[in-house]
Amino acid sequence: MAEAVLLSFLAPGARPLAPQVTALPPLAAYHDLRWLFAFNQPWLGFTGVLLLLVVARSAADAVMVMLAWPRGDEHNLPRPRFLASLVSCAVLTVLVGLVMSPVVTLMFGVALVPFSWPYLAAVPILLGTAVALSQGGVGQAWWRRLPPARTGAWVIATFGVLSLASGLMAHLDTAGVVAVAGLAGIVDARAWYGLTVAAVRATAERPPHPWQWRAALLRIRLALRQRTNWVPMAPLAAVMVLALVVGLTRLAFTGTVRFAPGPGGVAADAATGENLVAPGGGAAASSAKAFTGPARASGAVLVVEGFGSTCCHGARALRAAEPHLLVRQFSYLGLDAAGQPVPYSLAGNLSIQVLGDRMAAQVEELYRLTGTPVDIVAESEGTLGLYAMLARHPNVPVRSVVLLSPIVQPGQLGQAGGTVPGAALTTLNNLVGGMSPYGRSGAQALISSVSEVGASYFAAVSRDRGVPWLAVVPLADAVTLPACPWPQNMIFIDAFHGGLLGDPSVQRVVEAFLASGSPSDRDLDELAGGSQRDLRSAAQLIAAAAAAWRMPDLHPACPGS
Repeated sequence: MAEAVLLSFLAPGARPLAPQVTALPPLAAYHDLRWLFAFNQPWLGFTGVLLLLVVARSAADAVMVMLAWPRGDEHNLPRPRFLASLVSCAVLTVLVGLVMSPVVTLMFGVALVPFSWPYLAAVPILLGTAVALSQGGVGQAWWRRLPPARTGAWVIATFGVLSLASGLMAHLDTAGVVAVAGLAGIVDARAWYGLTVAAVRATAERPPHPWQWRAALLRIRLALRQRTNWVPMAPLAAVMVLALVVGLTRLAFTGTVRFAPGPGGVAADAATGENLVAPGGGAAASSAKAFTGPARASGAVLVVEGFGSTCCHGARALRAAEPHLLVRQFSYLGLDAAGQPVPYSLAGNLSIQVLGDRMAAQVEELYRLTGTPVDIVAESEGTLGLYAMLARHPNVPVRSVVLLSPIVQPGQLGQAGGTVPGAALTTLNNLVGGMSPYGRSGAQALISSVSEVGASYFAAVSRDRGVPWLAVVPLADAVTLPACPWPQNMIFIDAFHGGLLGDPSVQRVVEAFLASGSPSDRDLDELAGGSQRDLRSAAQLIAAAAAAWRMPDLHPACPGS
């Protein structure tokens, strides 16, 4: 409750983190790590604050363990002394910090370039690690045993309650937020009692052996335990969770395992380097007749695909539906001497400044050819380039814009260069890039440029109300959205991030918007697969609950709303 009051005045957007300060040890340590990363410090300040956090968290956990220790002689285990408990909790805190540092780094990256895939990868690592280390700090030599099921259940239940508390906080004033934080604290306290009792019981239990064969089994078990009691089973289990996610990532990049991005099914294959929009095949070619809305008499459209896309067949569907329009795909490599987009097999690693300048040049070329302002349809990374173009070239001749899987509020934590979180993100980017078709540098230039200027570009574009726009947001991306009121021209689709250019229902909505400035209710119902109101409500709930596990938002909550 005290943290909720403090954050209500200093950082209202970060109040969903308040109930986690007294949560079970792995979740509480994750709370501390995110605050450590949020201030984006260089090595000296980062190290000093880290040491203070380790001491403070270890002491708090030790006190909690002693308070929650079961009374009486039921389990025949005396309550530990404070110093012994402090040392045990310090070991746990350091271990959680090491294993969860990739999770916090992923969330730091999500704050810089907000899209859902890193968030969806981080949450399973967070939960798996928290379950594997759930009995940490309780009992003797906890690190040598796998946790009992009940301690893991308490961690998962606490995760759910804290997510629910975050969802409620988005709809309450300060008094309500503080009250919810207090209720969540009561749940934290009950979870501490339940987890401690379960861990102590697992330590104290000895299997009965009334018959000789059971006594023999017990002797074998004790002999094996004496030979393997040095094996750190709990830390190994936590590391295996991380290794499993890394392995799945590698399999996804090679195409062995595919995670469908949505109805269009484009993004997963684009990540493997396959040209799905090549002539004679792919999603765009197969749905080229999907557009059925009214055609505009003249004009030009620039189609901007996202990271990992190919050039230059991504505009085939719109070109086939609008033969009277000059439709071209944006080339990340720019234009050749004849003014044509330069083909490539995989979109590279560019800063958003370069991306915005090249987009402006290609818009100007289309304007020169047609004499009319240009419509832009941009997806994922393409929306970052669009922000840069509009901020750096405010007089570029743009008629309207359509944002598919848009990156909303990029660069939330500011400049990452020369800081410990920035170095951690660079290391993680190099690791993922080395497993991917994009090369070891991955998206480093993009990430660095977004941390420098992404927030200012987005703010400049958000203040400009002169260009009509429509945003089609996958429901999965709600985990990265601010829990704020959203404009009505922001519509949702039941899909994952990316690949919307290959979805026929999205194509119809885009074409209707370009033709008349507003998609029909029929098109929106088909896009939603039901009620757009229900999807928007679901997105608001997801955004509010997901805020509990993102980086703390240090900006004013819902500015301008």
